[in-house]
Amino acid sequence: MLEDARLIGFIATSKPGESRVFYRDILGLRLLEESEHGMAFMSGGQMLRVQKVGSFKPHSFTAAGWAVPDIAQCLADLAASGVEAIDYDGLEQDEAGVWSPAPGVRIAWFRDPDGNTLSLTQLPTD
Repeated sequence: MLEDARLIGFIATSKPGESRVFYRDILGLRLLEESEHGMAFMSGGQMLRVQKVGSFKPHSFTAAGWAVPDIAQCLADLAASGVEAIDYDGLEQDEAGVWSPAPGVRIAWFRDPDGNTLSLTQLPTD
């Protein structure tokens, strides 16, 4: 039924001003609209809605992620903007925070201003 439908992701924020700057200026997503309820961004042809909420406790698991061609460059760009990769106990991550669970697969995590966990994944090339 939904196989060909576009997915719309949702992330909560209690810090809309910081989130606008983070998703638009740091991550480079295109801001489509902003209202009293939240913001809508475009990323790779998909919509990400950042909903304005009262205070909340972010989950410890990944809320959203992106497949990227060069994870090292993305992490360097994030670091230049003050965003640090998350270092997880029990995962063998390199000095940049990248975990390689399988040959050619590289994954790293970081947080938005509300503490939502986001990820980057570089998949093997054919």
